Amino acid sequence: MAKRKTKTPKVPASLPPVRQGLVSPKRDVPSVISRPPYAQTGDPGPSVLPLVRTENEIESMRKAGAIAAEVLLYVGEEVTPGISTDKLDQIAHHEIVRKGAYPSPLNYRGFPKSVCTSVNEVVCHGIPDSRQLQDGDIVNIDVTVYYEGVHGDTSVTFLVGDVDDHSRSLVDTTREALYRGMETVRNGSQVCDIGQAIEKYAHSNQLSVVREFIGHGVGPEFHSSLAIPHYFDRRATTELLTGMSFTIEPMLNLGGHALQMWDDTWTVVTSDGRRSAQFEHTLVVTDDGFEILTQTSSGTIPAEFFAGR
Repeated sequence: MAKRKTKTPKVPASLPPVRQGLVSPKRDVPSVISRPPYAQTGDPGPSVLPLVRTENEIESMRKAGAIAAEVLLYVGEEVTPGISTDKLDQIAHHEIVRKGAYPSPLNYRGFPKSVCTSVNEVVCHGIPDSRQLQDGDIVNIDVTVYYEGVHGDTSVTFLVGDVDDHSRSLVDTTREALYRGMETVRNGSQVCDIGQAIEKYAHSNQLSVVREFIGHGVGPEFHSSLAIPHYFDRRATTELLTGMSFTIEPMLNLGGHALQMWDDTWTVVTSDGRRSAQFEHTLVVTDDGFEILTQTSSGTIPAEFFAGR
């Protein structure tokens, strides 16, 4: 019997489309703050470190993850119609530095800003600029910090003002898809289990899954060689082992999964102009499941704190 094709809803493209604004100069980081190896050159080099973290590395990742979560909570409170994404970057940058951390995206392969801000049909890697958020927008803010020699990486898609029902559903479903993927993680499971759970849930809600951008190993390296597809890939048979650390960060679209890239070589948008949402956690595998590393020191998880707001 022929496989039934997943239909996508006839949701109109986001209007007006997002256009690039003015990008301000890179922000300074005090010299006393420890920097990742690529901070000066922009070149992270090849991934060469083991995928399983030491106990000391995991403890440092808890601290880095807590800072990233606290910054995301802080900047998320400032998301409102009329604020520019550059101002959100400024707020996040100052808070990261105040906490003694380095904003991991800054000069990573030449990226010019301290966080990524992806609005409406921008799927990922949006560069903060002078464009002001509009009532009805959605915006993903992706925060990664470098602290005590390791990275913590997390993101949330926020609602801006009065958002339409399709976009609200997209955001809610993407958040839930992240957790569906996380629920498969345990010592001895396989990477493909994560993508299978996410894709099944996305398709059941008539959403497509971005395939070109995936989760990744994270720790002393911003991106390690461990790849985490958010769709079912039967070739992704890597066994998850206690101590492995990585991100799960599904990007789901209201329309198709085809993408285009702006000429800034960073900003990725949906080809059909329909909206995209993303949520992200950094996890470490435990014997019987996983630990979310990107939660505040008091246990608050930004994705849950802002749910429905």
